[in-house]
This record gives sequence, structure tokens and C-alpha cells, in this order.
Amino acid sequence: MPEHDLTVPDGPIRGGLVPLHPAADGSRRQFLFDHLVDTVVPRGFAVLRFDRRSSPTSEDVPFPVQAEDALAALHALRVEVGDVPLGLWAWSQGAWAAALAAAQSTEVEFLILLAACGVSPAVQMRYGTAEQLRRNGYGDEESLAELLQLRTALENALRDRRRLAASQAVIDRYADRPWFELAHVPRTLDPSADWPDMDFDPAPILAAVRCPVLLFYGEEDEWTPIEPSIAAWERAGSTELTVVRLAGTDHAPTLGGVHDRDAVSPAYAQALVDWLERG
Repeated sequence: MPEHDLTVPDGPIRGGLVPLHPAADGSRRQFLFDHLVDTVVPRGFAVLRFDRRSSPTSEDVPFPVQAEDALAALHALRVEVGDVPLGLWAWSQGAWAAALAAAQSTEVEFLILLAACGVSPAVQMRYGTAEQLRRNGYGDEESLAELLQLRTALENALRDRRRLAASQAVIDRYADRPWFELAHVPRTLDPSADWPDMDFDPAPILAAVRCPVLLFYGEEDEWTPIEPSIAAWERAGSTELTVVRLAGTDHAPTLGGVHDRDAVSPAYAQALVDWLERG
């Protein structure tokens, strides 16, 4: 398997966790992984961290591949710690892959998910980019309508290469907008670009998850549509579900908009520990 670090408790092992990555950071040494180790290992939980595999292109690693790697890491952890409950912890993009892994295998005995999105990546990016415009002073109706046209044009080009020219024309029309970079749309479309998980539908995956799930959402999250995501999990109705809303945090469980371990919300750490202790 990829490069990994295993940290085990000094005393008896009560369980184990494998953390999965957000889109922007595939490293096993990111700050929330380190915080997880510091928080749960003293309480008897082993943690196996691994580097997400590299993509042969600049595109994301497909969710099924991430789920496969998560299950391989879970198996490696099982070999090390024996017959104790094992689960996946995941943040942002990793939550889609974690849910997929749990739907595929009973080896995943619990899920802890941060900013877990209950809609497709395409819908999530429409929401997230609109929120970027609003938070940067471009929340007027006209700008948001133009943004939607841009995001739709990008999606159309990725779904059907025959629409590339028409989509590029939309981008050319709005490329001079002061908020264009916030749209996360390339200035020039790449005919070879791909986004295989763009229309990934979480609904049937969530319905197939049978293990207990702990969901964390920051009340100021700028990228995840919180209410639709919680509703998607509740509609699935297939598992024991705990939802924790974190005041003062955004897409990460940190305070003050600072994404480092010193800013991690104490409420997040406490709720995480309490839930594991109850399990």
C-alpha cells in the first residue's frame, strides 16, 4: 500500500481509524490527521495514515479508487490491531469515498465524517462558488446568474465534448468579471479534461451504509450545503446517525478561519471523544 504511518496506544487497543483526505491535500501528515492521532490514540484507538495515491493527470483520484485504497488501509490496520472495531474518518471530498467504502464492505464498522456532502460534486461546486461570490461582495442577482451559466458551461463541456465550443463562448463572455477566479472555471477549456465523479449521486450509497455515522458540520461552512447534506443522510434512513453542528467553524473544524491544529475547535474534539467513548 502507499506510504503510511501507524500509531498505536501504549495500552490496550479499543479500536482503530483510517483517515481519508480532502481534495486539496493527499498527504498523511496534514494537520487534522495529526490532531486525530493526538486526540484518539491516548484513548485507546490506533490510527493508520497513508498518502493518497497520485493521479496520473491533474484531475482528482476517482472515488471508487479512493474507496478501494481506504479498504486496503483498513485491512492493513486489521492485521496490526486484531479484532477491534475499525472505522473511517474523512474530511470533505474524502467523505464521499468513505461512504462508498462503507457501502461496499462491512469491514467499515463506523464512520466519522467532516463536511460530508450529500449532493453531487457538480451541485456542491455550484453552491460553493456562489457562496464565494457572496462572501466577497458579489452576491447580486446578476453576478450569481452569470456564475451559474459559467458552472453549467463547464459541466456541459465535461459531459459532452461536442459542447466545448459553446461552453468556451460562455467563458469568453464572462472572463473579465472581477469575480471570475472565484468561479473555479478555467479560462480556456482543455478538451482532454475529465471529472469522472462530477455527477456522483450519493443517495444510493448513503442508503447502503449500515454502520453508525457521526457527522460534523461547521455552521460557517463555505463549501458544503449543510441542510441538503443532512437531509440526504436522514432520507437514507439506513443507519444510526449523529449530527454535530460546530459554532464558529467553517469547512474545517477550526475557529477564526484559521486552518491549523492550534485553531481546532474544542467542541469538535470533545464531541469526537464522547462519541467514540459511547461506542
